[in-house]
Amino acid sequence: MQQEIEVKFLNVDHDNVRHTLQAAGAVLVQPMRMMRRVVLDYPDRRMQSNGNGWIRVRDEGDKVTLTYKTSIENEFGGASETEVTVSDYEKTIDIFKATGLVVHTNQETRRETWTLDGAEVVLDEWPWLNPYIEIEAAGEQTVKDVASKLGYDWSSGVFGSVTTAYRVQYPVIDSDDKISRIPEIKFDAPMPEWFTNKVDA
Repeated sequence: MQQEIEVKFLNVDHDNVRHTLQAAGAVLVQPMRMMRRVVLDYPDRRMQSNGNGWIRVRDEGDKVTLTYKTSIENEFGGASETEVTVSDYEKTIDIFKATGLVVHTNQETRRETWTLDGAEVVLDEWPWLNPYIEIEAAGEQTVKDVASKLGYDWSSGVFGSVTTAYRVQYPVIDSDDKISRIPEIKFDAPMPEWFTNKVDA
């Protein structure tokens, strides 16, 4: 599996980020576009429960990817993944359903992708979450250098899956709560009650 070296900076203004990227000489790879994904696991969520792992099928607009991913929250470099490109979003999901896996969450997001000095910088939008950016590269120093070039204080970065970002914005979400427990994460869907009024998820 390939280790992911990445950091998130939360609560940013994407227009300001774009200006900073342009001034730094970054290249726009893909403009903001809608993405959809599903997270699959066994009905008892054994992959997530036993090893913080899951299978993701994601329609990225220009391609469809199939990923097995593991993540240790709040740890830099704590995520690893094995990913391939597949030809059909719905059929890939159907194959996994046929093996006994189920879709635990159906998600939509928006993403814009830039490259700068060997790093990928993405501007992400998720339902009910303030905009953030993510910087990813093959090496730790590259990630830190690009973050510094864009004006971010390393101590303000967060690590792990998007669940970490939700926990920062909604402190009531505890370590046992996973975004993958929400059946639908969509821009026109109502915010789950447990974001502001803790209930068993």
